[in-house]
Amino acid sequence: MGTITTKDGTEIFYKDWGTGQPIVFHHGWPLSADDWDAQMMFFLNNGYRVIAHDRRGHGRSSQTATGNEMDTYAADVAELTDALDLKDAVHIGHSTGGGEVARYVARAKKGRVAKAVLVSAVPPIMLKTEKNPGGLPLEVFDGFRAALVANRAQFYVDVPAGPFYGFNRPGAKVYQGVIDNWWRQGMMGGAKAHYDCIKAFSETDFTEDLKAIDVPVLVLHGDDDQIVPYADAGVLSAKLVKNGTLKLYPGFPHGMLTTHADLINPDLLAFIKS
Repeated sequence: MGTITTKDGTEIFYKDWGTGQPIVFHHGWPLSADDWDAQMMFFLNNGYRVIAHDRRGHGRSSQTATGNEMDTYAADVAELTDALDLKDAVHIGHSTGGGEVARYVARAKKGRVAKAVLVSAVPPIMLKTEKNPGGLPLEVFDGFRAALVANRAQFYVDVPAGPFYGFNRPGAKVYQGVIDNWWRQGMMGGAKAHYDCIKAFSETDFTEDLKAIDVPVLVLHGDDDQIVPYADAGVLSAKLVKNGTLKLYPGFPHGMLTTHADLINPDLLAFIKS
């Protein structure tokens, strides 16, 4: 575990375990590198070097008041991959992290990236617009912002206890530890950065990034994702990339990397090995 300091003075925390081909994990909002525990351990035990960072304003990285948008997030990743001199890395992003992956990989230096994976990811764009009529209305994200400002601690209980993991579905098996861990990660980060990031994950248009990616891309999405509806996200992203593979999981929630790690991890491994 260590930190790098970016050009604007932001400290980025990261974990770096093992040897072999590097796999870089990009977490969702408002979480941290810890959200990848199940994947980090799985791939470490399969002979890979596993790396996960806390996005600026999240987790153990600096609680930044500025730079909480996708261009800077991607630039931070570029600085991290340069500092670690990663070559032929696989970049895997969940939710907001999928947007970060799309923007970084589209701009990455030659030889840095071998493959990319978007899991329950926000691209091409979440917001409903004239060009994206299937998106979510601005009022949804205004609601997120209002809830965060009013009572962030309670909001960070309500999200994982409800739609994030599908724990609000009839008959769902609810894991209190998973809810508590989501809350713990969220409250480690900065309120200002998390507030700004809502705009970043909802309004950023990744269409041109996706079109520019020339490495193989695996797109995974659950068809019961209540946070990032699959039809306006994973389905469209897989069509926009040059070399994309789409896999939909019936009934799986947004947080399927945690609830269904036993099924998702082998699929990720098969893609990386293919």
